[in-house]
Amino acid sequence: MSQRVTSRSFLASHLRTRAAVLAAGMGVTAVVGAGIAAAADTTAAHSTSTTAKAVQTQADVQAKAAKTQAAEAQKTTEVKKTTEVKKAAKPAQPAKKKAAWVDPVKKYTVSATYAQAGGMWQSAHSGQDFAVPNGTKVMATHGGTVVKAGGNGAGDGPAYGNAVVINHGNGTYSQYAHLSQVNVQPGQVVKTGQKIALSGNTGNSSGPHLHFEIRTGAHYGSAIDPVKFLRGKGVNF
Repeated sequence: MSQRVTSRSFLASHLRTRAAVLAAGMGVTAVVGAGIAAAADTTAAHSTSTTAKAVQTQADVQAKAAKTQAAEAQKTTEVKKTTEVKKAAKPAQPAKKKAAWVDPVKKYTVSATYAQAGGMWQSAHSGQDFAVPNGTKVMATHGGTVVKAGGNGAGDGPAYGNAVVINHGNGTYSQYAHLSQVNVQPGQVVKTGQKIALSGNTGNSSGPHLHFEIRTGAHYGSAIDPVKFLRGKGVNF
């Protein structure tokens, strides 16, 4: 009788102990599960927060870039408007006119003058001499039509050597003498500054130079002061 009671008591105690162990195990599992769930929630919350911050940061950067771009566009517009206003305020410069009359040669030294007395002329000098090296380009002092060109003073006598005479209209003619080379012919239309010959030392000449006349007719004896005439046309000596 005593052994059965002891056995039952031991069995009951063993069952209670086992049940307690199982219960404890289930509690631990629950606690662990709860911990894992809590950790998962914390991780998710942290991830959501990080993503939100990244999105916000990106939005801030884009907003700043847009603001900077807008400011630059505004500045460009203002500069453009200012430039346009300045251009509108500045009066248009008239196109520079080409000279109507020019020197017959460049880089010269003025030598014998108009009406100068001397033994080399029949009475007085009929033109203006420009001392230049032989072969210097001679230009039409104004546009017109060539009426004389060639040797023997182009018909005005051997004293002129090779010569050219140009009709400029309105009773005005120009003559170029003592030339080494003639590059135009009668009837040819020339422009202001166009090459017509090369300077020389032909005819009654004491050295290389260009003899230049302004005439009221095509022939010898109708000359006027060429320097005074050209100065009246804006040509300076």
